[in-house]
Amino acid sequence: MPGATPMRALFDERTGLNSLDLPGRPEETRVVVAMSGGVDSSVTAALLKEQGYDVVGITMQLYDHGAAVSRKGACCAGQDIHDARRVAEQIGIPHYVLDYEDRFRRAVMDDFADSYVAGETPIPCVRCNERVKFRDLLDTARDLGAAAMATGHYIASRAGKSGRELHRPADTDRDQSYFLFTTTRAQLDFLRFPLGNLTKPEARAMAERMGLAVAAKPDSQDICFVPSGRYTTIVDRLRPGASGPGEIVHLDGRVLGRHDGITHYTIGQRRGLGLGASEPESEPLFVVKLDPARRRVIVGPREALETHRLALRDVNWLGDGGFDALPEAGIEIFAKVRSTRPPVVARLKRTAEGAMVELGEGEDGVAAGQACVFYDPAGGTRVLGGGWIARAESRWRLRAPACESVRWTAGTAF
Repeated sequence: MPGATPMRALFDERTGLNSLDLPGRPEETRVVVAMSGGVDSSVTAALLKEQGYDVVGITMQLYDHGAAVSRKGACCAGQDIHDARRVAEQIGIPHYVLDYEDRFRRAVMDDFADSYVAGETPIPCVRCNERVKFRDLLDTARDLGAAAMATGHYIASRAGKSGRELHRPADTDRDQSYFLFTTTRAQLDFLRFPLGNLTKPEARAMAERMGLAVAAKPDSQDICFVPSGRYTTIVDRLRPGASGPGEIVHLDGRVLGRHDGITHYTIGQRRGLGLGASEPESEPLFVVKLDPARRRVIVGPREALETHRLALRDVNWLGDGGFDALPEAGIEIFAKVRSTRPPVVARLKRTAEGAMVELGEGEDGVAAGQACVFYDPAGGTRVLGGGWIARAESRWRLRAPACESVRWTAGTAF
């Protein structure tokens, strides 16, 4: 196909490895493909089938939008399953649908709701990969006799001196490495990502060449169980009454207004604060902290949003050697604190709680519950791991006539 990235040989007679770095010829190698019903996973399944692999498609039934958002006839999950089944029939592979609704709710949706009630900003896609796709689904793939499980993620996996490594994909605009930082070494040995060397346009062109029914299907933009984009609907449904009304307070201590629940606010938010005439005309205000214990929404100037240091918990290390072997002074890395932002220069240090990341440049709108992903300093392509943000610290200092100049730290009590 013109413009496509060259594919490696399907089988290397010298090493005895196929194009997935697995022993044996493609036709002797069973691969389970996680099929979501979208174009990327469909191309993954069709490409591996075309290359001669023994492909089995599996689709997870995770949720029912009719129940999730209290609307009848809103079952996009059902349409995705239908699309995956159509593609499987078209390319001639067996296809199974697994009912994971209960475990998805417990492992992902409940965590999502609890995180918002706690004043955090969760990333459910990471939790889904960590707790469902790369755990339960991966176990099922092994039960089916697969040598590997393949997905349609845009990320590269390759052999390294300490085992398989994760690398950013060829298409950095589609880079999904941020959502896969919790992947373990053992999971990496079993996972394969065939689209890592392709761009999105190349993958969609492949779908068109193969005549796949989903070739023109648009990409999903919302969290799968929040199709309307109104996450508060899900939170209020799963945790009714958990987030009550409270005060909107300026960093200098002034009470500026009231709110109906902290789950309706996110760090960095400016619009919809409902302060009216109480907001000083000379000072646009942003949400800089959520205090669930006292049901307070803390607001302040834009400068207070700039984060320079992050305290992390639950660190997953994928670099060479153990995380405990890092020098006391830390190491230079590239760090990514948002999926849509490029990695920035930073220093990573071990702490008793997990890790501390000092950013070379300030980042706005960083919130507890988000992730900080590490990349190697030599080129910034290899994923070294990451951790969950427990606290974000700012260098901004309060200047007010009646207040002593103080450092404000996000994640601590106001």
